[in-house]
Amino acid sequence: MSNRRNWLKQTSLGLVGLGIIPLESFAMPTKQDILEPKEDSLIRLKSNENPYGPSALAKNAMSTSIKVSNRYNWELLEELIREIAQKHAVTDQNILLGAGSSEILNVVALYASKKTGNLIIADTTFDYWTITAENAGLKKITIPLTADKKHDLSAMLNAIDSDTRLIYICNPNNPTGTICANEALLHFIKEATKRTKVLVDEAYLDYTDQPSLANLVTENKNLIIAKTFSKIYGLAGSRIGYALAHSETIEEMNQLQFATNGSVSVVSASGALASLKDHKFVAETISLNTAARKYTIEQLEQLQIRCIPSHTNFVYFSLENYNKDFFEQLKKNRIIGTKIYEEKGKWSRITIGTMKEMQQFIKALE
Repeated sequence: MSNRRNWLKQTSLGLVGLGIIPLESFAMPTKQDILEPKEDSLIRLKSNENPYGPSALAKNAMSTSIKVSNRYNWELLEELIREIAQKHAVTDQNILLGAGSSEILNVVALYASKKTGNLIIADTTFDYWTITAENAGLKKITIPLTADKKHDLSAMLNAIDSDTRLIYICNPNNPTGTICANEALLHFIKEATKRTKVLVDEAYLDYTDQPSLANLVTENKNLIIAKTFSKIYGLAGSRIGYALAHSETIEEMNQLQFATNGSVSVVSASGALASLKDHKFVAETISLNTAARKYTIEQLEQLQIRCIPSHTNFVYFSLENYNKDFFEQLKKNRIIGTKIYEEKGKWSRITIGTMKEMQQFIKALE
């Protein structure tokens, strides 16, 4: 037990000075640390990644943790779970870790489909994970977004029947960038969870001022929150996310993982621990994203490309009035975009990169 405690001190990156990491590794980064990285031959504006991350603290932590990657991750994950629980004012028993929120969504899909029935989800939203639920026997029921591309919470509530096993809300929504009004969402959660389970995906909530619903899970057994380190913390490639839910719900979902919390590596957990402490990096990321997003929307609208107001690090826009071949323009300028999400209106999405990248993106369209 003593050896394990010593290993924890060496690898729990929140404990400055106790082990293998020198104190200077935890110096708070300056703004220069998150300025534009070295230029890539491609401009990647496809997957809503953070162009400024990981933070300097996270990179130092992950680099150092490689030295102890020959050891299993148990104690380090215990430390990370404690930090996450403290952040959201819940207990350790309300947390389940996964290799990105994608694994969490997959586990919830399996959890909800233990009984056959249906899944209610918006159209259009982040739905790639629902193939697991459908393969497990759930019928997917899609509810159209409102005219301004928001979740139609009333229609989703009315769609619940005795066979509904799960409702999915991505808030803010991907790919539209819209957000549910807080009071409306709280009312929806209160009513919907009386009848079924509700999964709220908060992957992009850190880009907003809206509070997390995490405080509700200690009492509400039918509410599950999915969170990720992929976006605001810039750890998309490190694959680390987590669920917040009632302790009994977490216990049931535990049984659907091969090894509870075991899919998160020492390196990823180390980066996540350091990221939780790097409030300056988060604030700088939000500031830079807000400026680049504002510029992008203004410039797109000057090109007669209608945009949906965004609460995220991406923008949803209509190519209906754009006369050039949008995707060919991107290809010629070595820019990676996404696709048409809705044929009616020719709606597409672009990730907000650095200001320089967004200037190049606009130039490519002109």
